[in-house]
Amino acid sequence: PPQPAITMESPITLKSNYWQTRVSECADPLASMTSNSTPLGYSIVPITNRDSDRILDLLRRFFFRDEPLNVCVGLLDNAQDTCEELEQYCMQSIGDGVSLMAVSPNGNILGVCINGILTRDQKSSENKNEEDECSNPKFRKILKLLSKVYRESNVFKQFPEVDKLLDIRVVSVDDACRGQGIAKALIDKTKNLARELGIPLVRVDCTSHFSAKAVARLGFDCVYTLPYSEHLDSDGYPVFTPELPHTCVKTYVHLVDLDGSQ
Repeated sequence: PPQPAITMESPITLKSNYWQTRVSECADPLASMTSNSTPLGYSIVPITNRDSDRILDLLRRFFFRDEPLNVCVGLLDNAQDTCEELEQYCMQSIGDGVSLMAVSPNGNILGVCINGILTRDQKSSENKNEEDECSNPKFRKILKLLSKVYRESNVFKQFPEVDKLLDIRVVSVDDACRGQGIAKALIDKTKNLARELGIPLVRVDCTSHFSAKAVARLGFDCVYTLPYSEHLDSDGYPVFTPELPHTCVKTYVHLVDLDGSQ
């Protein structure tokens, strides 16, 4: 059966407390980005379980309704629609203690970067179990694609010297704050965090053409591509046909210089 919705006040494990402390040490007290509009001041701070309600509110308003695969399968066709399985998927990494958010001086969440830690000894069968237990047929299609991408990209095989990586799972910014460099700041801070924690590689799957372009500009390298036209159902038809320019899912990685500044 599907997992129940995450308990928003669930305790953080000792391991997560360790990572959370390290995140706090690495977070900027204040980051200010500029664009053609009025520049915003904001802090990049760690996300804790206590922030889950507010994080979900932002994701429901933006990421859940903008992400190309969610739109393609009609996951949330109506304004009042919800998907418990999608919410659980997005929030289950927070316990790892390495997720970040951009917060305005008055406390509003402007953007989030939800990250998780993966190790070489974790089995892809965990993803398979997640697929099998998903009761939502639309979201199950997305989980199956992500599981396939994880298996076929096989980053640990491509980088045999890497035993642990930081996995960027969700990046979302409030529409009203687009163009202020918030996503860039969150991803840059994630790269810095990986270095501070001694994690040698950052990984991200991009289902959107725009997110792929963005991470490429930030110095990530593409190590895997799956055109949507080649991901077929049992009848030989594409499972996903997103609107252009979204034609493929790509896996990008950034090798972290643990002794330097990148």
